[in-house]
Amino acid sequence: MAGSPLPRTRYDWTRDELAELLDGQPRYRVDQVWQGLHDQGTEPEAWSNVPKAVRATVAEHLPRALAPAAESVSDDGETVKWLWDLVDGHQVETVLMHYPDRTTVCVSSQAGCAMACGFCATGQAGFDRHLTTGEIVEQVIVARRRSAEAGKRLSNIVFMGMGEPFANYDRTWEAVHRIHDDLGIGARHITLSTVGVVPGIRRLAEADLPVNLAVSLHLANDPERDELVPINRRYPLDVLAEACADYVDATHRRLSFEWALIDGVNDTDRHARELADYARPLRAHVNLIPLNPTPGYAVRGTPRARVDAFAAQLGDLGINATVRRTRGTDIDAACGQLRASHGEGGPTAVAAPTRR
Repeated sequence: MAGSPLPRTRYDWTRDELAELLDGQPRYRVDQVWQGLHDQGTEPEAWSNVPKAVRATVAEHLPRALAPAAESVSDDGETVKWLWDLVDGHQVETVLMHYPDRTTVCVSSQAGCAMACGFCATGQAGFDRHLTTGEIVEQVIVARRRSAEAGKRLSNIVFMGMGEPFANYDRTWEAVHRIHDDLGIGARHITLSTVGVVPGIRRLAEADLPVNLAVSLHLANDPERDELVPINRRYPLDVLAEACADYVDATHRRLSFEWALIDGVNDTDRHARELADYARPLRAHVNLIPLNPTPGYAVRGTPRARVDAFAAQLGDLGINATVRRTRGTDIDAACGQLRASHGEGGPTAVAAPTRR
């Protein structure tokens, strides 16, 4: 299917397009189908209030985008990771995480990633293609249904899976609107993560929904960040800081920095001081994430004692920092790992942080 247009899948359709497909049906019938897709997230055959002929039309023209390739469960059922086959054979991952106070799904925005960050399994595997709006939304639909089966409500959406959301901005933002408008997830419970694609940050500052921004920073000096996060060569730290400041001023939302702690790479006292100096003017919150261990990766995550010391040092420097719990280590839950071990990515060479 390389080079051919992708077939449109279930959640790529807009309400107006669905109305055209069901031309001749009463308007309330379109509403019933739309509710079946978005409110219930079920298959057409389950819609007992919709005529059989209409259900057959929807089933024929609105196929599913995601076919299960692998599923892993850990943390006593609190973490679920899916590997999906897309219609063209590429694969993406989705992670569902239950916490005492919330349930979060981490979704992918691309198959693969072109950012080539040195610690990330997805980035090292390379870029395949952008996901469609429907492929993004369907990940949320599946996660919401699984949450409901567990008696829990899906409350938070984070775009921290495979891919760089701002490299696929238009489709990602359309998916954000669908999640907000039709699935009822509030903007303040939706977070977009970027490694520092400044044009995307500037677009987000002017967007019509006040979603959260998380920047995967990892280093706060240009020479070292150039090596670990290559996009820094295009958008260096001073340019990134200016865009982040404009976002905070425009939205009045708290900015977050993600910092994957890598032993001996970015966890020294100097790195803590550099991070504090960078975060303080932006009033940014810092999420510290121990690196998920993966066979074949040359370095390892920072030991827990050093993680705690790093967090304490940031606190002494006036920075609000949270140490994130690493989830799903035993099921390759960091983005890109499950695909590498089960799917098209080949043997896992590097690890990615569990950015939740």
